[in-house]
Amino acid sequence: MADKIRWGIVSTAKIGVEKVIPGIQRSQTGIAAAIASRTLDKAQETAKALGIEKAYGSYQDLLADPDIDAIYNPLPNHMHVPVTIQAVNAGKHVLCEKPIALNADEAQQLLELPKDKLVAEGFMVRAHPQWIRAREIVRSGALGELKAIQAFFSYFNADPGNIRNNAEIGGGALLDIGCYTMLAGRYFFDAEPTRVVSLIDRDPEFGTDRMTSALLDFGQNRHLNFVVSTQLTPYQRFQLVGTKKRLEIVIPVNAPQGEPVELRLDDGSASGDRSSVSETIAASDQYAELVDVFDRAITGETPLTFGIDDAIQNMKILDALFASADRGSWVDLER
Repeated sequence: MADKIRWGIVSTAKIGVEKVIPGIQRSQTGIAAAIASRTLDKAQETAKALGIEKAYGSYQDLLADPDIDAIYNPLPNHMHVPVTIQAVNAGKHVLCEKPIALNADEAQQLLELPKDKLVAEGFMVRAHPQWIRAREIVRSGALGELKAIQAFFSYFNADPGNIRNNAEIGGGALLDIGCYTMLAGRYFFDAEPTRVVSLIDRDPEFGTDRMTSALLDFGQNRHLNFVVSTQLTPYQRFQLVGTKKRLEIVIPVNAPQGEPVELRLDDGSASGDRSSVSETIAASDQYAELVDVFDRAITGETPLTFGIDDAIQNMKILDALFASADRGSWVDLER
């Protein structure tokens, strides 16, 4: 136990309570040692329910705890950078929920932090065995040349009190879930987009993008197109289409914790998916896997593959997608 990374969680946000804290507790390398809320009662209630040793009534008290090695930051988007900066300056490593910031300029502030502490964006999907296996298939050449990725991700949330519907603090589909569909292009193409174009439908009351459609050009005739929405029937599916075969990721983002998932490979020889062959990916917890990846980087066992520079690049692409919708034209990205 003494060799494990001791985690502190700032806030009792749903994603932390239901997904990440259980993931820390199932991990091989981490311990959920403390949790903070804006009120001590809430922190103590959550700590008791989850079996967490310490509870704090302010984020600052948690950050000041010398026994905490790393912080998980699941606060609303506008608090990601400020609290991450506070945590690093308090001597903690930080795993921050996506998106790392509201925009790339804000994310650039993280480059000024002390380099002896690690900061990463919490894209658990890159730690899930199904994403890792899917990229292995792509890299093996089994699809032929990967030329097109189609991604759809939606849910329905019209609650005016929900933070995802507050435009001022970074609500909306693109920042909340479009970051995953965008990331799929970078991850599976092993490349960066050269230009993007997008179309946004904004909610007349919230001002958030309730539906965003986008096309990202990765060069060499490689395209990612996606639709994300906060006000459509819940659905998610990714298609990776090559010159020989198509690979389908059935539950690409919200893979059930501790349950097997499925990849489908199809050569198109029979219509209606009748030539599809399924591969089962064994049960895993992508949050536990992500914690282990980050903890092993903290201890120096393995390098951190996706750090601050990667998070800033994500924000540059998301910024370009917003700019494209505003301008009604393609937006080029720096090479």
